[in-house]
Amino acid sequence: MAVQLDPQLLEILRCPSPDHAPLRPGTPDDADADMLTCTECGRGYPVQDGIPVLLLDEAVPPPGGLAG
Repeated sequence: MAVQLDPQLLEILRCPSPDHAPLRPGTPDDADADMLTCTECGRGYPVQDGIPVLLLDEAVPPPGGLAG
């Protein structure tokens, strides 16, 4: 199921890493994944019951390890 968030909320959400880059719905391999992916570091953040879990400890590293 694709992430369904208010577009205004999605505009203000940022990665909690020091880059603070914007997030985009899905993953590079699955646009319908229940994840938000950082546009800078590539970490994936799960969306559970419609709520983004923006904790670095819960993030999924990008394929091939962390960038930057």
